[in-house]
Amino acid sequence: MLKDFKEFLIKGNAFDMAVGIILGVAFGLCVKSLVDNIIMPVIGGLCNLPDFTQMYHAMDGKVYETLEAAQKAGPTIAHGVFINNIINLIIVGFALFIMVKYVEKASKKKEEEAPAPEPDKQEVLLGEIRDLLKK
Repeated sequence: MLKDFKEFLIKGNAFDMAVGIILGVAFGLCVKSLVDNIIMPVIGGLCNLPDFTQMYHAMDGKVYETLEAAQKAGPTIAHGVFINNIINLIIVGFALFIMVKYVEKASKKKEEEAPAPEPDKQEVLLGEIRDLLKK
């Protein structure tokens, strides 16, 4: 069983998947930073809020200084955080869409440029025999 597990880890698919996951996490952190530190402050400024993620509704109807204080006091609807996560999803989805399109285009171009493989000698001989039999 240990030998099979070692072979599985060494195979290209498992290694490629691990690299993809690591890059995906790093990409997600970059997008989160972009949204949290650049995009959301602009949107918050347009909504006259110092911090967009501080948009919330405390279920007890009271007004609190911060979202954290409201959450400690009781149930809270943090719609600013939800909108922030939706924007994250849209940016990541768009970036992945562009990346997939680029990879598809590159692989199509590579397939078109690749010359057709020459048939083996055996295939050529079999083709000649077939043609002779047809005559």
